[in-house]
Amino acid sequence: MASTFSLLFLSLCLLLSSQFSSARVQNSYLHVSPTLNTPKTEAERLIRSLNLSPKKAVNMGFDHGEVAPRMVEKSLNFPFLEGSSGSSVQDLGHRAGYFKLAHTVDARMFYFFFESRGSKKDPVVIWLTGGPGCSGQLALFYENGPFHITDNLTLTWNDYGWDQASNILFVDQPTGTGFSYSSSESDIRHSEEGVSNDLYDFMQAFFKKHPEFVRNDFFITGESYAGHYIPAFAARVQKGNKAKEGVHINLKGFAIGNGLTDPAIQYKAYTDYALTMKIIGKSDYDSINELIPDCEESAKSCGPAGGVACDTAYYSCNQIFQSIINVAGNINYYDIRKQCEGSLCYDFSNLENFMGLKSVKEAIGVGDMEFVSCSSEVYNAMQRDWMRDMEVGIPALLEDGIKMLIYAGEYDLICNWLGNSNWVHAMKWSGQKDFEASPTVPYLVDGKEAGQLKYHGRLAFLKVHNAGHMVPMDQPKAALQMLKTWTQGKLAPKIKDETTW
Repeated sequence: MASTFSLLFLSLCLLLSSQFSSARVQNSYLHVSPTLNTPKTEAERLIRSLNLSPKKAVNMGFDHGEVAPRMVEKSLNFPFLEGSSGSSVQDLGHRAGYFKLAHTVDARMFYFFFESRGSKKDPVVIWLTGGPGCSGQLALFYENGPFHITDNLTLTWNDYGWDQASNILFVDQPTGTGFSYSSSESDIRHSEEGVSNDLYDFMQAFFKKHPEFVRNDFFITGESYAGHYIPAFAARVQKGNKAKEGVHINLKGFAIGNGLTDPAIQYKAYTDYALTMKIIGKSDYDSINELIPDCEESAKSCGPAGGVACDTAYYSCNQIFQSIINVAGNINYYDIRKQCEGSLCYDFSNLENFMGLKSVKEAIGVGDMEFVSCSSEVYNAMQRDWMRDMEVGIPALLEDGIKMLIYAGEYDLICNWLGNSNWVHAMKWSGQKDFEASPTVPYLVDGKEAGQLKYHGRLAFLKVHNAGHMVPMDQPKAALQMLKTWTQGKLAPKIKDETTW
């Protein structure tokens, strides 16, 4: 249910594995720990599971004039790039840099921008990695960016990078993540209001710097905890457009991969998914289900507004997930087909090694800045945001003509497809009944079924076969086709009126 860590998480969905004792579940086989794991503890566990070891918990407290450049963008010429894409890096317009965020004390957001290998007229797409607090570079180098990092710390072209069909941005956000930084702790974000305002200000700065892309269609994408970021950001863009704030952003749609969006519904689906996939047995299922009423009640109290009630909901609901893991053992909850070796579920350590190279830092213009692959402080700061219902703002976007794609790899537990499907079906909007009545059809890639698709009007839901939490990593060809056809209004077969997409 929750996602991304952008690449294998990216995405990272939600490391929701908190342990919280419950008087209602006493069965010895559950082994629920009485220890209360804090969000920071969970963030540290997430970081270990990816074989990452950031030297700092957050990029904060710097004088930008001494540690990193001011607002700047520079053309990229990555060292150690092997092979050819058919065009030179210079021809493609690869860039990296910082934009100072308006309405902050001193926040600078770091980004990569890659022009399309196809046409500059292709859509502008922004990718948001989850965590919360994991760098967008996880996705860039392991999922859907133009390059992959090799074991000898060189770069090779990714044949299925999303720059094949879009002009794509990867950002380090919220502030304190990756190479993004501030000298003021007040720029650390604790809610979607702060996150979405920063992203909106970033896009305003980007389009002012690159007016040649202003008229391009704009799409917001991401995974895992981006299931929170994306609806809030999309609503902020729409609000800005309606109020005629700054540059008009040509928002056409948003896509969430294995995301956490409506926690009350998604947490309730954990046991159903786990039983169906034979992760737990029927007796485990019945016992763990006793935790659901408390979770539902506390999540309802949290609602979309947030507040102290969200702390209770965080611990109450995460007990459901932790109880399943206690039964399942060392299962990789980002991809249940795999086992973790001790605390290690994926090895993304080459990202930190690559970003630590002096030649790379010089190429991207970050000076001596340390790279914070995943920030435990940013993760911790978002605790009260975790259980908020972010579905509530989506119907208004759909009614405004903004299209939405929810997709999920079928073998992800933490942000599983069933929980995502459940909230999508429960969402009340003008097309709800027609969507529910729509048939599920095969999604074909090279003439073979790569997933199952359900759609009506501006809403589409896609379950992707043979994929875990990070769909672009596990099924890169299917993911690229998904992006290309969806942005072109051709995702679904035999669409009568493509303008509704």
